[in-house]
Amino acid sequence: MIVRVQFFSYFKQLATEETLSLELQDDALLEDLLQRLRSRFPKLAELNRSTLVAVGMEYASPGQKLSDGALVSIFPPVQGG
Repeated sequence: MIVRVQFFSYFKQLATEETLSLELQDDALLEDLLQRLRSRFPKLAELNRSTLVAVGMEYASPGQKLSDGALVSIFPPVQGG
């Protein structure tokens, strides 16, 4: 399956890309994708604890199963006043 990934805020600079598409096994979980991203972009791995992830329009946990064509968003914690 093909999954699309979007990076937001300063994560775009850390990943050196704004968007990318990755091919994963049909039974892949979000954690599988995250491991691949950490391996490909080591600077993202350093921020693992402060990374927010959404699949579609919903925040997602690492155990969530992905589907073909899923849109995964990777972004830093939101801050506000």
